[in-house]
Amino acid sequence: MTAYTKRIATYASALALLMLTLFLFVERGYSQERGTPQRWDHRVKDEAGVLSADALATLESMLIQHEDSTSNQIAILIIKSLDGKVLEEYSMQVAHDELQLGSKKNDNGVLLLIAIDDHKMRIEVGKGLEGALTDALSSRIIRNEIAPFFRQDNYDDGVIAGTTAIIKAVQGEYTAEESVNESHELSLAEKIGIGAFIFGVLGIFTVVALLIPDRTGWFLYAFLIPFYAVFPWVVLGLVGGGILLTIYLIAFPIARVLIGKTQWAKNFASQKPGSRRSGSSWSSGSGWSSGSSSSSWSRGSSSGGGFSGGGGSFGGGGSSGSW
Repeated sequence: MTAYTKRIATYASALALLMLTLFLFVERGYSQERGTPQRWDHRVKDEAGVLSADALATLESMLIQHEDSTSNQIAILIIKSLDGKVLEEYSMQVAHDELQLGSKKNDNGVLLLIAIDDHKMRIEVGKGLEGALTDALSSRIIRNEIAPFFRQDNYDDGVIAGTTAIIKAVQGEYTAEESVNESHELSLAEKIGIGAFIFGVLGIFTVVALLIPDRTGWFLYAFLIPFYAVFPWVVLGLVGGGILLTIYLIAFPIARVLIGKTQWAKNFASQKPGSRRSGSSWSSGSGWSSGSSSSSWSRGSSSGGGFSGGGGSFGGGGSSGSW
């Protein structure tokens, strides 16, 4: 081998070593960025350090006893922050991909995920327990059992109360009544959907009322007042609805007068009725599609020592909440 060939081989080896080092560094950084726990020694993993030692021991004992008597696997993960990740996606990643809670036969796993700084939490329910621990029950447990304690920074009692309620729910023993206010409380997705419809319809008719130069526009303005007075409250609440109604009552006449002074409006108004082409066509189409597809992840082997699931599957059942 010539000196030149040896030099090329040396450079190639150094370059390969550098690329391998960079790859390992980037891979490690990516793994840390995801924040997915790589090893669980217990069923309760408090990465945020908000639980006392007594609470950790109590929770661990509860979950072990429940698993021994029912084979259901319940785990709790408390993190400092989601770091920009989507709560539902991260919860599914931990419960389904990383831990595979529950048995492969029964899919009987549950994950309680709590993000302290984000003030968010989620109960992720395995497919086999969705009939007992329904989305509605999961939401009720978050609102009634966990959130009130968390608002007082009492994480010990909040997590214990929530875990107790989850255990009772999967055993068919959780019977907390839903209050009247809670039964009419809309989720964020419901508010967005209803709001888009309400403001879409009101917006279309408001624009039409602004552009029609004759008395019909003022009639339509008056006609819309009751709708502005009632429907926005569903989404914005009493105060927000009142503010919007006030804005409409004041801003519409001003905007209509200003529009009426434009050259376009004057030309439109001066047209003869017979020559004016009337007819308008509005088409509104909206499509909401929500679908969750659960793919089946599997692991060929699991590392010994520590807590791990039995290959259970999750299909997106459960509920998210905040405090």
